[in-house]
Amino acid sequence: MSQTMAAAARDHLPRTREEQRHALVEAIHLFAALGYSEGIAGHISVRDIENEDAYWVNPFGLDFHQVTVDDLLLVGNEGVILAGEGELNPSVDPIHGELHRARPDLVAFAHTHSMYGKTWSSLGRKLDPITQDACALYQRHGIYSQFLGLVDARREGKAIVEAMGEGTAVIMQNHGFLAGGRSIGEAAWLFIVMERAAKSQLMAEAAGNPLKIPHDVALDTGRALAKIEFAEKQYRNLYDSTCGRR
Repeated sequence: MSQTMAAAARDHLPRTREEQRHALVEAIHLFAALGYSEGIAGHISVRDIENEDAYWVNPFGLDFHQVTVDDLLLVGNEGVILAGEGELNPSVDPIHGELHRARPDLVAFAHTHSMYGKTWSSLGRKLDPITQDACALYQRHGIYSQFLGLVDARREGKAIVEAMGEGTAVIMQNHGFLAGGRSIGEAAWLFIVMERAAKSQLMAEAAGNPLKIPHDVALDTGRALAKIEFAEKQYRNLYDSTCGRR
């Protein structure tokens, strides 16, 4: 990536709490436009730029299309709402709270019940490196191989953290996908890559036996694709073309 492109990508990273909150709503609206919402399920969170022990998240019961900056909740330790007047989804802090506390290297996390993600999750398998794009996930995602109903226990959130390991994404069996990133854009883009990879592999396996990219090639390709500048640029391009330029 050129220095110009990298600088342009960095220009979109929030520098203030207000910019961060607007960026979070943009990601939520993009997911709505892409059809990733499923009723009242799903959440995207970002660690607060002013208080690293807290994070912003969309409220419970409000469709992704309808979320505004004023609707966002600031959540602290043990799921205590520090700002905002909406209701917190009971699954949010057991999942996002544990992730934010365990992964200080990641800023944002996205989880929804998207069609291909939840379909693939029922197979209890990782995604394979069958395309160049899927290599971005190779050995960077894990599987939480249980389904115990609605996630409302902190111990289950800790198990999801463990399943993610040092990677940036996890397949929650019989549930859906979850992705994290060093920025809101990176988390959202990785989730989109996962969703598209699931769709691609489901189609390929329906047609035949897709060939896997060799291990070393998949690793090298994944490392090349894992730059935050790539994710930010591709996320911004998709947002602009789907939801319109800011």
